[in-house]
Amino acid sequence: MDSEQKNCRILVLISGSGSNLQAIIDSCDDHLHGEVVGVISNKPDAYGLIRAHNHEIDTSCVIARKGEERNEYDARLKVAIDRYQPDLIVLAGFMRILTPELVNAYLGKMVNIHPSLLPKYPGLDTHQRAIDAGDNEHGASVHFVIPELDAGPIALQAKVPVYREDTAEDLAQRVHQQEHAIYPMVVKWICQKRLIMKNGQCYLDGESLGEQGHAPD
Repeated sequence: MDSEQKNCRILVLISGSGSNLQAIIDSCDDHLHGEVVGVISNKPDAYGLIRAHNHEIDTSCVIARKGEERNEYDARLKVAIDRYQPDLIVLAGFMRILTPELVNAYLGKMVNIHPSLLPKYPGLDTHQRAIDAGDNEHGASVHFVIPELDAGPIALQAKVPVYREDTAEDLAQRVHQQEHAIYPMVVKWICQKRLIMKNGQCYLDGESLGEQGHAPD
């Protein structure tokens, strides 16, 4: 097998249940052209670690120490990341804000999924914020990670309706279903070298994507 055909080495960072991790693992089993070579969590009890073990995927925990500065934590995290020699780093519910130094070390090789139609609602509590604003649609965005929080170029979005009787939990469940569809799709594009970040923009098959990413037919 030549280097162009070699599987993309995917490293997934998690903090919780790892449902997006599971979606990516399942997609790897379906000719994704990638392999999840490791899972790193900042929470030792994250259920995503069990998901990884069930698929015989190596895991590591990098737990914050009392009084530790962000840059000190990220220095340890970088050591853990580099051990896997990843081609792609996937943030899948990793609940830490990364320092610019760490992000810049992997610029163009790190992606995140955010539960809103960015640039709307960066940060937390996106579902309740969409309801409180009276929005009639909500969704999820997959984007490359840059030092600015939730501000990287968007590769793909998925929209869901917001109903008048929705709770934040109702909306979260609807969005999660879409996340599990679009995140593996973006990972596949990157593994196939179809999707790249260049000059602060996303390019799919050599074509620059718009501000909201690829628009599916």
